[in-house]
Amino acid sequence: MSESRLARIGRDQLSTWLPALMMMLFALGTWWLVRSAPKFPTDGAAAVVSKEPDYFMNQFRVRDFDATGRLTSDLTGVEGHHFPVTDTLEVKDPHMRSVDDDGRVTVATALRGVSNGDGSEIQLFGNAVIVREATKRPDGTAVPRMEFRGEYLHAFVNEDRVSSDKPVELLRGADRFVGDQLDYDNRTGVAVLKGRVRGMLQPAK
Repeated sequence: MSESRLARIGRDQLSTWLPALMMMLFALGTWWLVRSAPKFPTDGAAAVVSKEPDYFMNQFRVRDFDATGRLTSDLTGVEGHHFPVTDTLEVKDPHMRSVDDDGRVTVATALRGVSNGDGSEIQLFGNAVIVREATKRPDGTAVPRMEFRGEYLHAFVNEDRVSSDKPVELLRGADRFVGDQLDYDNRTGVAVLKGRVRGMLQPAK
């Protein structure tokens, strides 16, 4: 058999088996990729959540409005970082202003603030101040201005409550109180101070 015929037969055989060979190589490559790919958690396995922030903001402002378009809260900060592992938002130099259904304005400031995922709990650290401006109830009764000061304040928004396990100064109108711990419930108007408590009451007009 001549060399030219052998070469022609070889080319014919190669052209016949080349598609099958390419398919086999493709299958092997696919199998290798599947084996080498990172394993994702199954439905029963908990996903690993990073402890690093998943997003951040600089010089930001966030506003909330109700269904009627009325401004209910206004938050500004120098920096903001969201941590997915705890679902918390940490804000540097926060300044928050909110207005309740009765029109009473509350302003909160601190060196650092931490809010949980749904905003129902806000913790203020360093030169923390919460001010609730004076207002009147529907029956005309005057509600004096309230101011809380301390290195740490914990506000429970849904419960309308402020607490602290650190020394706190409470100003109610012209009256002044200090204590080592505080638990104030705005719904009942009762403030509980513990530890070394001192107070200064101004005479009623």
